[in-house]
Amino acid sequence: MTDIRRTLYDKIWDDHVVDTYADGTCLLYVDRQMLYGGTSHQSFQGLQDRGLQVRHPRRMIAVEDHMVPTRHREREAVVANPPPHLQQLVDDCGANAIPYIPLDDLRQGIVHVMGPEQGVTLPGTVTVCADSHTSTHGAFGALAFGIGTSEQQHVLATQTLTQRKAKNLRVRLNGIPAEGFSAKDLALAVISRFGANLGVGHAIEFAGEAVRALSMEGRMTLCNMGVEAGGRASLVAPDAVTLAWLEGRPLAPGGALWQAAVDYWLTLPSDPGAVFDRDLALDITGMAPMVTWGTSPDEAVAIDELVPDPRDAATPQQAASWQRSLDYMGLEPGAPLAGIAVQRVFIGSCTNSRIEDLRAAAQVVQGRKVAPGVGAMVVPGSGLVRAQAEREGLAEIFVAAGFEWRMPGCSMCFGSQNDSVAPLERCASTSNRNFENRQGDRARTHLLSPAMAAAAAVTGRLVDFRDLLA
Repeated sequence: MTDIRRTLYDKIWDDHVVDTYADGTCLLYVDRQMLYGGTSHQSFQGLQDRGLQVRHPRRMIAVEDHMVPTRHREREAVVANPPPHLQQLVDDCGANAIPYIPLDDLRQGIVHVMGPEQGVTLPGTVTVCADSHTSTHGAFGALAFGIGTSEQQHVLATQTLTQRKAKNLRVRLNGIPAEGFSAKDLALAVISRFGANLGVGHAIEFAGEAVRALSMEGRMTLCNMGVEAGGRASLVAPDAVTLAWLEGRPLAPGGALWQAAVDYWLTLPSDPGAVFDRDLALDITGMAPMVTWGTSPDEAVAIDELVPDPRDAATPQQAASWQRSLDYMGLEPGAPLAGIAVQRVFIGSCTNSRIEDLRAAAQVVQGRKVAPGVGAMVVPGSGLVRAQAEREGLAEIFVAAGFEWRMPGCSMCFGSQNDSVAPLERCASTSNRNFENRQGDRARTHLLSPAMAAAAAVTGRLVDFRDLLA
């Protein structure tokens, strides 16, 4: 008798297979595609060159985020006379009847913040975008992943995508987190423990009591960082937390359709006894907040630990990699991580720019000032987040402390629109990648949580934020 116990990933995959080819590759139906500037025009141009049309414009949504100015946007001027790279997306969406959220719309923001806010992201759907951090949307129990320009064009034309099914990987996160141990710390703990290649060839399902205890914002942060563990897609099973977040969202089902959707969504969690190709566990009890020391997200330790020594590496290859990272970062092995001076602080990105993140940072900042010699900024993930932060008085706290309070966009996450870290400057960043030159030429990036970034801003160094709140 065939065992039909399936994982969350299996269920979504099976429900979306249109056809299976002789080599095992599948044609997969795509429910939603999110678009932003950059490479989108190449896809639209490809359609035009081939005489094709967008198959389902209403299953698309577009917003500009990567290349928008966040400091001196001068919104009216940008809207009235947008630069060519912004106008192109407006024109392409207009020509193809694709819903577009303009810069002067309160909903405008980072695509991976805007999408969930609007209810674009729903459990059990296949959702794609030409950005690797589309894994964020897996927090809702969706199969969400980044695609390339040619794949984007294929979805525009056919609402399908040719894919080979990944293997199943479950990471169970158990234990009671210490006070102040956030979703970002959880993600860095997983990546540092299991490595940046953990999820290669796999869809990662995050499970366990520590995951169930997370808010939706926290689950999005965890799944966002799943791609940094090598998993193209990350998922968390939908539950009551998911439903509470989604109910009433503009593009979520309403009325009688809501209950029908809920009934389906609650069938999605992995069946008891479902077999995973790999099954790992990590107890997070008592862990301290995490900070990266190197140039890969897996090069991270707790704030109360020391910078690793290449002589302690597991392999010669790892030792060489660690040494390269230490040289780039200007750090000495065996030095305390706490106390390292920073010159820049960035609170933002699709990883940590939601209202929960800003609240955590503001709690640390309140009543304090940005340390002399430190440039600090907060870039909300969307206009809705920004407006809510202003209503709650969070923006006032940041501005009074000396932070720049910006408009929504990707900003310093990847050195966009001149929001970059100067050569050899050290930045405490809530973003997702600390690669060489990611935030600017020879920029040195330490990834950490919003509360830890806020503590770095007001002290001028890497510290355990809990010491400031004690």
